[in-house]
Order: sequence, then C-alpha cells, then structure tokens
Amino acid sequence: MGVSPWAVPAVGIVAVALAGVFGGGWAWLAVGVLGVAGAGWVAGLVLREARTASVMPMGLTIRPLALGIIWRGDALLVFEGRDDFKGETYYRPLGGGVEFGEGSKDALVREFREELGAEIKVGDRLGVLENVFTWRDRPGHEIAFVFTAEFVDDSFYRRDEMKILDDPATARWVDVREFRDGSKILYPTGLIGLLSADQ
Repeated sequence: MGVSPWAVPAVGIVAVALAGVFGGGWAWLAVGVLGVAGAGWVAGLVLREARTASVMPMGLTIRPLALGIIWRGDALLVFEGRDDFKGETYYRPLGGGVEFGEGSKDALVREFREELGAEIKVGDRLGVLENVFTWRDRPGHEIAFVFTAEFVDDSFYRRDEMKILDDPATARWVDVREFRDGSKILYPTGLIGLLSADQ
C-alpha cells in the first residue's frame, strides 16, 4: 500500500502548528521533518513568526503601575512580600497594574476595590518612579505612578491587618521610620524620597 505524496508535508504542517503551542524545541524538529519531505520553505514561512514568539522570554515588558500612599499617623499601609531567591522580606504600597485605556487614578481605585473591597479617594500625584529589578530571579521593569489616597470608610484605619482578597499577601501599617532607617525594605526603589520628610 503506497503513501500519498501529501501525507508527509501535512504531518509536518501539523507539527509546526503544535510547535507554536509547545515551544521552540518542537519547532526545529518540525523543520527537520518538513525538510526531509521537501517542504522546508513552508516551515520557514510558518516558523518565522512562531519561533519569535516561542523563544521570547515571558514577562519582558514594561509594566505601568498605580500605587496608593495611605497614612495612619506615621504608619504607611503596605503589603508584605517575600523573595526567597534574595532571602529578603520587603514591603510595597497597595495598588497594581494600569490596564490599556485606563487612567492611572482609575486603576488605583479599581485595585483597592479588588484587593481590599475598599473605596478610596485619590489625591495628588507624588511622582513617577522607574523601577528595574529582579524578583524571584526574574527580571522586571515597572513605571509606578504614586498617589496619595484616603479610605472613604474610616473603619479601615482601625484594622491593624487586612487580608488582600486576590492574593495570599496581607496588608499592614508599618511605621515609616523603619523604612527610613533601613530596618525594613520599601519598594519601589526611590519611594522613600517621595514621602514627606515630616511623616
């Protein structure tokens, strides 16, 4: 029983499609199959786009953030994070990514709703910080819009800790002096310089 001359190229094209899903290693195997079948030019055409996507490391983009500075006396509301690769515990104000077409103030209001179920009033923009860093041994690059903010519901100021709803982290009040004297780490880098010296 003979094999159709179209069978091998068809199998190769399916392999190329699978390569786009399963990664670049499979892509080059598919090139070999198509090359033997005399259809290498098809592989080159398809893989020109597929290989670029498959070898591009994930997360190599600049992420815009909106962060809210909320005070309780001399204490700043922050969440506690941990980077086991660096062996450090760090703190960062609450907030998160700005979505396409969304203003940074609107993003901050949305993030506090998602993270704490809280309504906030956004105040002045303190500044913009660029933060190039590594986290858990992966590179990161953020542009952070930093705003003052206040809770609409005063009961949030009476809570010493707040569980973040969409993350396993916990938010708490930390005296700003612990960041100024270096006993605790505050991110993003440069934020302490934006905070009022009288706080």
